[in-house]
Amino acid sequence: MLPIERRAVTVIALMAMCRMFGLFALLPVLALYAADLQDATPALIGLAVGAYGLTQAALQIPFGAISDRIGRVPVILFGLALFAAGSIFAAQSDSIYGVVAGRLLQGAGAISATLTALLADATREEVRTRTMAVFGIAIGSAFLLALIIGPVIAAASGVRMLFWLAAVLAAVAALLLFLLPRGIERPAERPDRRIRAAFRPELLRLDFYIFVLHALLTASFVALPFLLRDELHLALTAHWQIYVGALLASLLGTVPLIFADERKGKSSTLTVAILLLVSGQLMLAIAGFNLTIVFVALAVFFAGFNFLEAGLPARLSIRASGDLRGASLGVFSSFQFLGAFAGGLIGGRFLAGGDPSAVFAVCALLAGAWLVVHRLAPETG
Repeated sequence: MLPIERRAVTVIALMAMCRMFGLFALLPVLALYAADLQDATPALIGLAVGAYGLTQAALQIPFGAISDRIGRVPVILFGLALFAAGSIFAAQSDSIYGVVAGRLLQGAGAISATLTALLADATREEVRTRTMAVFGIAIGSAFLLALIIGPVIAAASGVRMLFWLAAVLAAVAALLLFLLPRGIERPAERPDRRIRAAFRPELLRLDFYIFVLHALLTASFVALPFLLRDELHLALTAHWQIYVGALLASLLGTVPLIFADERKGKSSTLTVAILLLVSGQLMLAIAGFNLTIVFVALAVFFAGFNFLEAGLPARLSIRASGDLRGASLGVFSSFQFLGAFAGGLIGGRFLAGGDPSAVFAVCALLAGAWLVVHRLAPETG
């Protein structure tokens, strides 16, 4: 990468880390917190976990399209302000309905597509996969740190403190915008620009993939805290050790997949990654009562997830039309967050019987269906 590209990638990656940390830190603890709120039910618990995905899904496309016209930075600032406002609202709420409302407002700060488009604007196509991998690693690092710090803060100061921290980090991300190198330009508009180009079949295929991926992740994290606490009898402050250890172990699968994907076999690497998701969910569903198996299952699941989380947007940014990259990534991010919303509903629905393994069984079926769809129409490159 050129020096200006390295600087841009670093700043954008740090912004994404700040914003995603605020969301990820809540993931391992929010279900347990929501369960103790007034009027809480399993369905509302799942909704609290995944609610942000609904407004994210609704606004990614318009925000991405607007950023194609007026620029990325104004849209990013507005989105960060909405995210901070939602975090503050949820922090001050005492009922499950207030937390759901705050999560919906958090999600209204729908800038993932715009950030990714800004990253694509700042880098050349020949280094795009590498820059998206760096971006994915930054988000993965935020995920890792959040799983360590989130339960610790929640145990020491309560989950409300995590909402306040999310608001502060949104402000930090806004300040980072001033460190971006000058001269990043959007692709020139063409007179015949058509939004439907963002819905080409080859792009919708990737949109479907990211939908399923995030449905699996969110549904899993509706059930995982209860599995660790109620089935394995682990204190909340010990949950991070399982998550972090599994994430580190997952690199043994993720890194080889990334190298294999850069060399050849784009479709085959996707197949392997989806198989890892299926395997991890099956192990959780069948043997979730054993700590060692749960650890291995999470490592296997995270190996596939981390690869797909970086690889899918890289594929889409290359296939999308340059002047509609923001809109195309908006569609992609909408599917991603709609998947998170659907995952919250799935997790809440199948957790209603009090058995976390039911959630993992449904996730295994969903991942298996994804694998069948992928193999019936394999990717061409």
